[in-house]
Amino acid sequence: MSGARAGAQLALPGLAVDAPVTPAEAPGTEWVWTEDPLEDAVTQEFAHVTVMRNEVRDAVVASPDATGTFVDCTLGGGGHTRALLEKAPGIRVVAFDRDETALEAAKRSLAPFGDRVTFVRSPFGRVAEALAELGISSVAGLCADLGVSSPQLDEASRGMSFRREGPIDMRMDQSSGETALELIERLGDDQLADVIFRYGDERRSRRIARSVKKAFGDNQLVTTLDLRRAVVRAVGPARVGGVDPATRTFQALRIAVNEELDELEALLAALPKILDDGAVAAILSFHSHEDRLVKHAFVKKSFAPLTKKPAMASEEECNENPRARSAKLRAARFVAGAEEEEDYP
Repeated sequence: MSGARAGAQLALPGLAVDAPVTPAEAPGTEWVWTEDPLEDAVTQEFAHVTVMRNEVRDAVVASPDATGTFVDCTLGGGGHTRALLEKAPGIRVVAFDRDETALEAAKRSLAPFGDRVTFVRSPFGRVAEALAELGISSVAGLCADLGVSSPQLDEASRGMSFRREGPIDMRMDQSSGETALELIERLGDDQLADVIFRYGDERRSRRIARSVKKAFGDNQLVTTLDLRRAVVRAVGPARVGGVDPATRTFQALRIAVNEELDELEALLAALPKILDDGAVAAILSFHSHEDRLVKHAFVKKSFAPLTKKPAMASEEECNENPRARSAKLRAARFVAGAEEEEDYP
């Protein structure tokens, strides 16, 4: 591994490490090294701290007497699904995730709820089609947490973190689709810069794209730490507001690889087709692009937003879970028939 030895410490931001060992030099290498060997336990349990658990629960399920079928579009660690099921014993939940590891872990943790949970391996953009395949025409409420689960960020083999050495993968579903490295190889300099700018709000995207493509052309782009070094060579090691210089680039590539905004647009377009009259959709977003899409969808006549502004995590929750700081929760009640008014004013 690139500069990694048993018991070694991760290279400090911006500092060079030993030359990377290529797959040809180390056949069969598995990307499992982390700063703390105990952190690899996360791959066994898919532990994840649920963001705004109670706020999402109470927006979607108004009463403990609620009945019907609800949807959790992003099962992850199962925290929101569990919260819904615990609040209202009379409901069932159809839980979606395209990550097989997350699904298997959630099946174990939610086993006590029996057949009140139906697990579906699918991207949430297919929610309408998947529900139809299950014979479900409409649902009483829906939630979606658009953030990346902690295990996906923290597990080195996922390639989503610049703090741990792993392959440049970044796929939610590692069984299919294009990896981030394959995306980098396929795109030209300008196309890659556009991706980094659009999905990462990175103003230095041109310089970064050229540096990344040069590293790839020089066979110096093998691991996530190689990718971070390519970004640092372009923009320097200085952090802006405490944010690592590679943060926006990694975010942009992850969003592009998983087509996250396309999935969100498909989900939002499907909501009027699958929600019962009066059902609430609650969506947690973590960056501006997501929030704008949700806000735009919820200001249409077919939705009545529950609050004028998005709800934010409490200071106490942010202190306990820093990843909650960027979360924005928007919830809106569906008004059946209003969508026709939009088409025919």
